[in-house]
Amino acid sequence: MPRISVQLYSARDFDMTSVLAHTGELGITEVEGFGGLYDDPHAMRARLDANGLCMSTGHFDFALVRDDPARAIDIAHTLGMDSVIIPHLKPDERPTSFAGWQDFAAALAEAGKPIRDAGLAYGWHNHEFEFIACDNGAFPIEAIMDGSPDIGLELDLAWVHVAGEEPVHWLQRYQGRLIAAHVKDRAPDGECSDEDGWADVGHGIMDWDRIVPAMHDAGVDLMVMEHDKPADALRFITRSYATTVKF
Repeated sequence: MPRISVQLYSARDFDMTSVLAHTGELGITEVEGFGGLYDDPHAMRARLDANGLCMSTGHFDFALVRDDPARAIDIAHTLGMDSVIIPHLKPDERPTSFAGWQDFAAALAEAGKPIRDAGLAYGWHNHEFEFIACDNGAFPIEAIMDGSPDIGLELDLAWVHVAGEEPVHWLQRYQGRLIAAHVKDRAPDGECSDEDGWADVGHGIMDWDRIVPAMHDAGVDLMVMEHDKPADALRFITRSYATTVKF
């Protein structure tokens, strides 16, 4: 069975002390970090340890990894991570052509060399924009993943769905390249507007009966639960874990 983790970005607007305690009390042992938690890695590590948690993966700003890889590596090692993942590009940073995405992929791969040399896995996390066709009809995600075999992928299943694509297809397409899968759910159209249309895992419209076997077949070893804007972080973690632990 794949391991289960929580992306702590989901709880960025809530009391992190309570979130960490609740996560540990549920029996979850892994979490995924994001930039807002890295100011004092040693203090963060102590908070994790106190709640029986390990930050096995983390999201890192591309500029930090590219410009100060030693800092990124120190954060990752201090927190006990095995994987460094680049999660996003702001709209004004995104290439506007497939050739531009190929250039970005080359830069992404180059920036990852020190990370990989330090013994860490390295990869990309998608949103929906990587599944919007470029000028040649191909997707940015294809340019990124074709850029180097050393770039792994944390496939965000719900963003694939939002883009109008089939998560099962992309799990199959990148079998063997998957560092993790982001497991989250989408509410029916018009519902959960206060949560930007997201839902707790198992409480939305994602077709888990098809997706879960595909995750297993693709060799997904880590399922990271996420909700981009929960009204209640503890509710999200509790209900999502109750679903995901059955996967």
